[in-house]
Amino acid sequence: MSPIVIPIKPETGRRPARGGGLRGRQASAAAVAAVEALLAGLPRERSLLIEYLHRIQDSQGHLSVDMLAAVAQTLNLSQAEVHEVASFYHHFDIVREGEAPPAPLTLRICNSFSCSMAGSAGLSDTMRQLLGEQRELRVVEVPCMGRCEGAPVAMLGQRPLPHATPAALQALIAVGDTREPLPAVQSLQDYLADGGWRVLDELIAGQRSAEAAIKALSDAGLRGLGGAGFPLGRKWEIVRSHAAPRLLAVNIDEGEPGTFKDRYYLERRPHQFLEGMLIAAHCVGINAIYIYVRDEYHALRQVLADAVAELQQRRHDLPPIHLRRGAGAYVCGEESAMIESLEGKRGWPRQRPPYLAEVGLFGRPTLEHNMESLYWVPEILAKGVDAFEAQGRRGRKGLRSFSVSGRVARPGVYVAPAGITLQELLDDYAGGMAPGHELYGYFPGGASGGMLPARLADVPLDFDTLQPHGGFIGSAAIIVFSTADSARDLALKAMEFFAHESCGQCVPCREGTHQAVQLMRAPRWDRALLEELGEVMADASICGLGQAAPNPMRCALQYFPQEFGDE
Repeated sequence: MSPIVIPIKPETGRRPARGGGLRGRQASAAAVAAVEALLAGLPRERSLLIEYLHRIQDSQGHLSVDMLAAVAQTLNLSQAEVHEVASFYHHFDIVREGEAPPAPLTLRICNSFSCSMAGSAGLSDTMRQLLGEQRELRVVEVPCMGRCEGAPVAMLGQRPLPHATPAALQALIAVGDTREPLPAVQSLQDYLADGGWRVLDELIAGQRSAEAAIKALSDAGLRGLGGAGFPLGRKWEIVRSHAAPRLLAVNIDEGEPGTFKDRYYLERRPHQFLEGMLIAAHCVGINAIYIYVRDEYHALRQVLADAVAELQQRRHDLPPIHLRRGAGAYVCGEESAMIESLEGKRGWPRQRPPYLAEVGLFGRPTLEHNMESLYWVPEILAKGVDAFEAQGRRGRKGLRSFSVSGRVARPGVYVAPAGITLQELLDDYAGGMAPGHELYGYFPGGASGGMLPARLADVPLDFDTLQPHGGFIGSAAIIVFSTADSARDLALKAMEFFAHESCGQCVPCREGTHQAVQLMRAPRWDRALLEELGEVMADASICGLGQAAPNPMRCALQYFPQEFGDE
């Protein structure tokens, strides 16, 4: 596959109204000069707006309105267009005239499920007391950072600290260690020695056909592993049927609380993912690839950048590959919201139809995939369908990657047979419950997948097996809680997360999540009103965020009645 110049411009995608050009304040000459210096080496493209904002935020520690005006002037955009993007993402700090900028260094402490169980609230309080009025450092509580196996997790600047304690954080602050070290990943040379790139080379040489590869993946039953579970081979066929140029967008913005499997694989075997990605590109006829990596994965962005650069030096049969950086928005885990973000806009999910396979990134047919889905492609094709299908329990086929955290003895990522139950996952992989804890319930698919009681610990964990019980497997983020925890409190925490992360585009989700939070904070839940509100959110929200938000609330009411005085 030789490199192809794509006959489209990024600016041709859907975009907000320009509103007549530049509006608002005039940027100062100093701000314009500073923006020009910071953007040196980057092309001036509308789709790169978020990348530009990251450069300014990283350099200045915030985004002043003067710098935003300078960005608008540099790109010939309206200031409203720039401001709406900057204000949408959590990791950009806008400082208006007369406001003091935030502290130059931020200590983020996760307050999500597993970290909360591990005492992150107390950690936050202790660090605020220890730091006092220090103006050089601020403490911020944030949602899941994708490192749940190390709960409680903190991040100083770009340096994550698992199993964080006040003493460890004080030591980190004292030495000023704010950069994440690179993981010891498998090198390209070792991957080649392990048989890597053989499948792609056979496809390029014509020793395997694209049609045979797609059929093999379909026969293996490989499905999307980001949450939706759409059959992978079928998706390739659909995108392949549309006219070129076609694009591939890979989502590594795993923001579902409790999910960290993508990071786990990339910290070990990034070249297996890259080969799977390029096999997909070859089979579908992709002209350019865009990889969207969550902002909290600082070291992994560098790992991927280095791996792609090494590949490009060794091979000249690759399509253009572009790395893009998320900016802190859970909704960008939804495929069309990620596409909007890749175009440099707010991560607002699109109304469908048309579907991304027909009108996706920059208006072109787009193959969108979760990272793990592509990770398994070369392994299945190299070892054969039978080897993959031979795995599984209770009539299910294949393997699944489970991110296991919470009240377990050994949190981590475990590759287990499809159809395994929670009890088996605990007993055979995660070392059972943590000492002193008794199983009370679990989230089978992160915050959005609902929550089930201990008596359903023998239900197979797979696609289509949990829906009858009000849950779903999603990204296979298993969060285990014990009798030391409250299902009611956990359901409220889930709804607070959804309210915080709602993109605000549609009323059922924007207003519904906030109203649900208020109702769930009341001493006594209004069951009838909450169920009616949940039904409206599930039926009328544009995307999966609002549709799935009621799941934990509904499950808490159904399976844990003892917490609501319903026994």
